[in-house]
Amino acid sequence: MTSMLLLLMVLGGEVGLERPDVEFKIFQFPADKIPRIDGNADDWSIVPDSYAIGMDQLRETVIGIGDKRDPANLDVKVKVGWVQGQNHLYFLYEASDNYWDFAREDLHNDIFEVVIDGDLSGGPLIRQMHPNKKLRDKLDTHFLFHGVHAQNYHIFTPAEGKDWAMVWGSQPWIKELPFANAAFKYNFKHGESGKLVLEFFVTPFDYAPPDRSRAVQTKLEEDKVIGMSWAILDYDDEKAERYAGFWNLSHKTTMYGDASDLVAFRLMPIEKSLRK
Repeated sequence: MTSMLLLLMVLGGEVGLERPDVEFKIFQFPADKIPRIDGNADDWSIVPDSYAIGMDQLRETVIGIGDKRDPANLDVKVKVGWVQGQNHLYFLYEASDNYWDFAREDLHNDIFEVVIDGDLSGGPLIRQMHPNKKLRDKLDTHFLFHGVHAQNYHIFTPAEGKDWAMVWGSQPWIKELPFANAAFKYNFKHGESGKLVLEFFVTPFDYAPPDRSRAVQTKLEEDKVIGMSWAILDYDDEKAERYAGFWNLSHKTTMYGDASDLVAFRLMPIEKSLRK
């Protein structure tokens, strides 16, 4: 039985991920072209458009909008990169919104939510989805389980008067240097329209407990497949109780807390045009 399962994994792709017919690409930056985290997209000009993931790949799964996208309301494009020898994932997030909502100090904020499962361990990653229902309300479950084998970042777009991201888990240190960094570029105010550029990197972990000294980073290697997804939480009213849209790459709302609901991303080799 074990041999048959391994054979199916090899022949049929990664098991246990959403959208099994889709695999996205992570661009490999040459060592001398690592992006500088400054909010300037120029470093990403070498990344082919085939690596860009736009609104056409997202679906709204909470409010009921589904595939009825309106680029005049919200339009996003994401590129992801990596560098051989590092365990960082680099992101370029470009978004245009007709109403940027970021005045409040709580989680009511336009958000780019990213979930990463570096070793395809799959399964629930938040306390509220723990397989043992008796443990879901236990404080110990938060520290021993929540975000430990896969990580969830709520990135505020933009972040004013608050940290650049909220790590939903017991390991807030993963959003700090040397494990992560971010920079924004925009010229609009709360309630206005405009374009935002967010550039950041994070470090995926196979094991990320509260004690960083015990953490195990995901080793990123060429041709490796990881589980990842994201969602755009689009707020359009400062006084609204919840967002106006939850646009996600998995097409499944529970991607925020179950790593089996993520999608496949492959760490690609350096493009032929950039090889020396």
